[in-house]
Amino acid sequence: MFSLFYGLWKYVFSKTEFHVLILGIDKTGKTTLLEKLKSQYSNAEGLPPDRIVPTVGLNIGRLEVSNAKLVFWDLGGQLGLRSIWEKYYEEAHAVIFVVDAACPSRFQDSKSAMEKVIRHEDLQGAPLLILANKQDLSEALTSEELGRYLDLKKLDERAYMFKDVSSYNGTGIKESMDWLVEVMEKSKRTEILRIRANVKSPGGSS
Repeated sequence: MFSLFYGLWKYVFSKTEFHVLILGIDKTGKTTLLEKLKSQYSNAEGLPPDRIVPTVGLNIGRLEVSNAKLVFWDLGGQLGLRSIWEKYYEEAHAVIFVVDAACPSRFQDSKSAMEKVIRHEDLQGAPLLILANKQDLSEALTSEELGRYLDLKKLDERAYMFKDVSSYNGTGIKESMDWLVEVMEKSKRTEILRIRANVKSPGGSS
């Protein structure tokens, strides 16, 4: 009986908790993505898109995705709020960067913001999932087209992927999350953060 309960305890409590940043400039659909994730991966009903307002500060979502515990930090993307992003970099296992693929006039702003994220030393090696969002709109560029436009040359050796998604109807979200969990579980950054957490914990050495 003990071994049965121990096995259950180990299954419930030994899962790694991953911290994932949801970044992007304003009005790209970051919060809509988080609400769609809630509706797809939990019993909680996410807010409908017409009730979502621009994020000022931080939205948090805790979900279990592909048998992993994920904490999503959705940060406001207005220009004046982007300075707070870096406060969360050090503890992040991965970054989701959301781009409005239907708004070419703002691609340059998204590219500049993303390059600053990628260059930051506190995010070194963090897997990067770039979402070409709003694929429910006919004018949206595909992730392949968007990737050519963004022309990111400083991705170093990190794992990254461009993916077509729609935060509105859920297209591509499950496949994106499956990829993200898989790469985080194998990531050197995850191992570094795990070691750091053990050192900081009461039972760890200093």
